[in-house]
Amino acid sequence: MSVITLEKTITLALSVSDRHASADWYSDHLGFDLLYHADEAGWSELQTKTEGVTLGLGEQASPTPGNTVPVFGVADIADARSALEAVGVRFDGPTETIEGMVSTATFYDPDGNALMLAEDLTGQS
Repeated sequence: MSVITLEKTITLALSVSDRHASADWYSDHLGFDLLYHADEAGWSELQTKTEGVTLGLGEQASPTPGNTVPVFGVADIADARSALEAVGVRFDGPTETIEGMVSTATFYDPDGNALMLAEDLTGQS
């Protein structure tokens, strides 16, 4: 059995049709604080009221309601992915990287629920 080491962060990723309007809604109604809008990536992120938990808003033309993907922070995505693949965990395509921002990899639990690993690249040069 292989267990990967997770960071002390989790992002709950939602698909939305308008990130800016959704960010305003979560701020106005739930008191979340906007961390940033990454317009080039179609992504916005807000700090929830729970330490280490953020809400990510991914803009899509036709979002699927109820499709929340937990995103687990890892220090080294290649190592974490290799460890999970070694025990038969199924991934959805290659690891994707937005230089200077993040590397992500989507994988599935035994029931087909989507989960994601993310390595923060903002502090790397």
